[in-house]
Order: sequence, then structure tokens, then C-alpha cells
Amino acid sequence: MLSAVRAQLVTTAVHLPPAYRTMEDTRARIAALGSPYVPPPGLLEDLTGVRGVHERADREQASDLAVAAAAKALAATGLGIDDIDLVLFTSCTQDLIEPATAHIVAAKLGAGCPVFDVKNACNSVLNGLEVAAAFIESGRYRTVLITSGEAPTLTTRWTVPDHDAFLRALPGYTLSDAGAAVLLTAVPATDDGPGVLTTAFTADSTAWDRCVVEAGGTMHYRPTSPEPTYVRLNDDRLRDAAIGILPLALERTAVELELVRRSAFVAFHQISMPQFHETILQLGLSADRCLPTVAEHGNAASASLPLQLVTALESDRVEPGDTVALIGMASGFSVGLAVIRL
Repeated sequence: MLSAVRAQLVTTAVHLPPAYRTMEDTRARIAALGSPYVPPPGLLEDLTGVRGVHERADREQASDLAVAAAAKALAATGLGIDDIDLVLFTSCTQDLIEPATAHIVAAKLGAGCPVFDVKNACNSVLNGLEVAAAFIESGRYRTVLITSGEAPTLTTRWTVPDHDAFLRALPGYTLSDAGAAVLLTAVPATDDGPGVLTTAFTADSTAWDRCVVEAGGTMHYRPTSPEPTYVRLNDDRLRDAAIGILPLALERTAVELELVRRSAFVAFHQISMPQFHETILQLGLSADRCLPTVAEHGNAASASLPLQLVTALESDRVEPGDTVALIGMASGFSVGLAVIRL
């Protein structure tokens, strides 16, 4: 009989492009491009609490961001790419509609193992972790490399006709490019040993139209204007969906939530500083167990959770043996969590 195994988080890595755009730089670019509406100085910072975001180089692809982070993860562990049994690409962004970006990532890394994409907006990495842990626990694969390459700045709207259109486009100004990698491997499951302890997800898919980027799918395959290429918030309905589903998700995952509240560190998806403080209140957490990375680095989409975990590790906020919780929230609308013992 096979011994029970658990997926251990071996390492997490993040790559942030060196180019940094402040909110004042953003305002200046909106003005320079002849936008009919230009936000007054300080408004972007006041509304979002974000100081700036990272931008990829012009010819840098989502796969390049993922590969940069993956290379860091492999170097940190001493593993070679031949030690990896499965590569996942988990991101809002992709290089092409076809093929799966995981193939491009694997080719750049020199991997010869199976690959596929996992895509669920800003929960992509978290869903990838769920999939990888399930594969490892079943014995299908032993070591899985989860990669992410986010380039959401491509969806930022630079010309807006009026203040209302500016507010609908507001999420795009806080979006930040980033790469991330999470490496998991099989270890014996013990009561106090490391590994992914639990994952849980729920969704309200009737809220799919609250926040959209329309171009690229069958609805707007060849857009006649750039409008469908921008990220667009439809009124306040995304916030309404989040406020509505989060308590429901917590009610359905009461056991997991207790693990979250006992965790040494809690990361959750961050889109602005007001949302950061609101989520802490909803979850009943103390602010000193969380890190507001959104203020300095913006909304890194699905790389947001790895970014917070890496920051916590580098600042010695957590150490081996500690339990950490990752909570994801994504347009569509979905909520998920993972509790991991380091």
C-alpha cells in the first residue's frame, strides 16, 4: 500500500520588471496622449493608495516573465529542469491564443515534461496550486513547477472621454507586470510536517460580466475599435459581487477559515489600499499578519499571492514550520484559499 504524500512548497520566486511607472507618470502619459479627460494631480494615488507599478519591456512576453521567475526558483533549490515532472502556466495573460503558453515557457526552460495552462483570472496561480497538489497527492507527478507571467498593463486605457469612463478604467491604472514561480514536490504526509494542508474554492459565475477584457475571444475576435482591449469595470458591480460572495465563501469553509486565522501570515489578492483594509475587516484579521504589497507594486494579478509570500519570507515574517494562508479573489467571480505549512 502506498504511503500518504503531501505537496510541499519547496520555494517561491518572483520577477519584477525593472521599469517602474509612478501614478504621476501615469497621469502624465494620459495627458501626453491627448486624452479628453486627464485626472487632476494626486487623484490616482488618493483613490487607489498605489504609488506605482512595474512595466515589462516592449518585446518582453508573458512567457519571459514566467521563465525569469522559474529560473530563480530552480536556482534556489539546486534542481535542474529535468527534475520537473509537470510544468503549469497559470496566468491572466498569455503569449498567444494557441498554443498553451506553458509550451513556450517549457521550450525556453528546456523542459521535456508534460505541460498545460490553468487560467482563472487572478486566481490562476492559486488554482494551479490546487491542481498541482492534487496530482502530487494522487501519485501522478512528484515535482511540479507552477509558473505565471502577468502583463496586464497591456489592458490599461490611456485616453478616456470623461470622468465616468476614467472611473470604469481605474483598475487598469493599478495593474502591474510580474513573473512568479511556485515549486511543489511530494513528501510523506505527517501531522506536523510541511505541505499544502487544504484548498477550498467557490464561485458566483453570474458575476462574470462585472470586470472584463473583451478582445481575444469569440465575442470580439477582431475588434473594430481598441475599446474591447481595455480592462473595464462595469459600475460598482464587481465590488458588490466581492462583498456578496466573500461572506458566503467563508461560511462554506468555516474549518479552513479557522486555519487561516491561526496562520502566521495571510496573503490575499490586493487591488488597492482601500480594498486591502476592507478585506482585513471582512476576514477578521489583524493588519500585522498581512503585507500591503499593492501600495508599492500595484495589482500583480495572479502573481500577487506569490509576491506577498516572497516578501514575507525575505523580511523574515515567516520561517520553516509556520503556517501561511493564501486567499484569492478573481473576476468571474471566484474565491479560493490554500493553507500551507512551510
